[in-house]
Amino acid sequence: MVDRRRTPTPAMLPDEIPVFPLPGAMLLPGGQLPLNIFEPRYLNMVEDALKSDRLIGMIQPVAENDERLIADGVTLYKIGCAGRLTQFMETEDGRYVITLTGLIRFRVQEELGMRDGYRRVRPDFSSYIEDITAADDRDTVEVAGRDKLVAAMSKYFDIKGIEADMSNIGDAPDALLVDTLAMTCPLEPGEKQALLECPDTDKRAELLTSIFEIAAHGVGPGAYDIRQ
Repeated sequence: MVDRRRTPTPAMLPDEIPVFPLPGAMLLPGGQLPLNIFEPRYLNMVEDALKSDRLIGMIQPVAENDERLIADGVTLYKIGCAGRLTQFMETEDGRYVITLTGLIRFRVQEELGMRDGYRRVRPDFSSYIEDITAADDRDTVEVAGRDKLVAAMSKYFDIKGIEADMSNIGDAPDALLVDTLAMTCPLEPGEKQALLECPDTDKRAELLTSIFEIAAHGVGPGAYDIRQ
């Protein structure tokens, strides 16, 4: 019996991937993103991914914050994150409930023609290969400004009326804490994009702390909007 490798290595990364444009939905390497799929084109996308390498690219549209208004030709940010489809469930009403686990970020090299209604790109993974190679070290990553981040987060949560189990937050490894906050907090799409493009966990923690502190001082969103 051959023991097949199920997690792609850098050499196994595909030349093209389907992309799911969704404002405010940001996936980071190692993170998990649950999605409720109901549009026919994205049902097609999931079915095709299941038949191939199970990779789907999450990427945000630049100028549209309402997912109901995303047109086929809307401009996308240049950087997204490819996730591997790791959980799948079909509901009685024909929806797919899936989970993507972040694998590696990519830069859009070119957009390809649509396939059965969904968009595809040719990704350039070369700048982000460390997303894969560093995955095994995530639990040992230490963030120098963790205490400052947690203090800023607490004030932000109070302002937004977000309840959190502080004991779980205290026990979370640094990388998991930073990435979970970046992915799940109700931030503006431009802020999410800036967090996605941070080179490492330390820089992401610094930026996230600044975003929380600005919100706590009543400054409006958009300071980190990096429209391309």
